[in-house]
Amino acid sequence: MRTASAAAAVVALVLALSGCATDASSDASPGPEPGSGAALRIATTVAPITSLVATIGGERVEVTGIVPEGVNSHTFEPAPSVAELLANVDALVLNGLQLEEPTRELAAVNLPAGAPMIALGDLAITAEEWVFDFSFPAAEGKPNPHLWTDPTLVVAYAEQIATALVELDPDGAAVYEANLAGYLTQVDAFEAAMLAAFETIPEDNKRLLTYHDSFAYFARTYDWEVLGAIQVADFGDPTPRELAGLIDQVRETGVPAIFGSEVFPSPVLEQIGAEADVRYVDELRDDDLPGEPGEPEHSLLGLLRFDFRTITEALGGDPSALDEFELVVVTPDTAEYPT
Repeated sequence: MRTASAAAAVVALVLALSGCATDASSDASPGPEPGSGAALRIATTVAPITSLVATIGGERVEVTGIVPEGVNSHTFEPAPSVAELLANVDALVLNGLQLEEPTRELAAVNLPAGAPMIALGDLAITAEEWVFDFSFPAAEGKPNPHLWTDPTLVVAYAEQIATALVELDPDGAAVYEANLAGYLTQVDAFEAAMLAAFETIPEDNKRLLTYHDSFAYFARTYDWEVLGAIQVADFGDPTPRELAGLIDQVRETGVPAIFGSEVFPSPVLEQIGAEADVRYVDELRDDDLPGEPGEPEHSLLGLLRFDFRTITEALGGDPSALDEFELVVVTPDTAEYPT
């Protein structure tokens, strides 16, 4: 993982770059006039990205999210009022990797001239690094977009955000550099706590069987095994024959727990767990931050601590190291999160 000491170098070089962090031209940047002290107006999509932009941007950035927490971000259709929001911002920061296509399409015709769309996932990894799986089959051409459950890719997202903000607002470079450095220190501390907790999990249990695969990149980085996703291809409830097959699938893996999601609740999953005699945990969060806006827990690292604490305990480990990790507020999060 890149450490906080590298943050200064990343931001120091950014002024020499020209549009490399965006997928739209920034030649006519609509950012604040130098010395004006005016805040950048940034629209974001899912809550983890909103949290990151608010943290790196600090007081120089006004952040407004578009995708409400706890909804299916893959199918979310923005309301017509989002067009007005997009027409009055300096940039849109989104995940990319085809996660928020309706929002991207709306932005393409409503963003002011020169306002970039910054697709973090497309910048963080190359096409050769994309993961296709049961939830995101290669035949459909859409890679798994859930990069933010991997702390090393959280670093990449934070660095890309800092790069983009400095391009839009060069006078704020020192603020963005300091906020990035503070945040990367937090990520490093979190990763250390996460790995300490994982050391307590029996090695054979470091396997994930989930409803919706949000941990593909995490698993690749930290050498976990993703056994699959217990869902049918259309994300609906399985037929009786499919249900019997899923129960057999769970029994054959030998895992002590299977994991559902707050976004995709289904009583069928509880039935599968009961009949396969494994624990069913339905609390994992894809992009729904714990707590309330403004609280330390309501953050991307708060989400990751919640998920990895839940996973550690359910798989027979001791989550104490994650319990002891302190969420430090680098900058107050004043972003507007939609409901």
